[in-house]
Amino acid sequence: MQIVVNTRLLLKNRLDGIGWFSYQTLKRITAMHKDVHFVFLFDRNFDESFVFSDNITPMVVSPQARHPFLYYAWFQFSVKSILNKLKPDLFLSPDGILSLGAK
Repeated sequence: MQIVVNTRLLLKNRLDGIGWFSYQTLKRITAMHKDVHFVFLFDRNFDESFVFSDNITPMVVSPQARHPFLYYAWFQFSVKSILNKLKPDLFLSPDGILSLGAK
């Protein structure tokens, strides 16, 4: 099984509510499910401390999504392309924003 996760809110020393929720839940889920392959999608360079275990593959996907227009570009073009390429079993987006039109 392969799960792609939107981890753009995992920012070193700048975690907020959704960031902390993502950090705590993903750390536990990835440790408990070693048989599942996770792909973490970041919108900028990431800290290695967010790669919790060996079953995680981090990917940096541009552009950096820090503005509503860039959210749209990131989710509807960049993430959509990756989802259609990887064909994961699940796309998890803790911040509630999804990529419409991905198969």
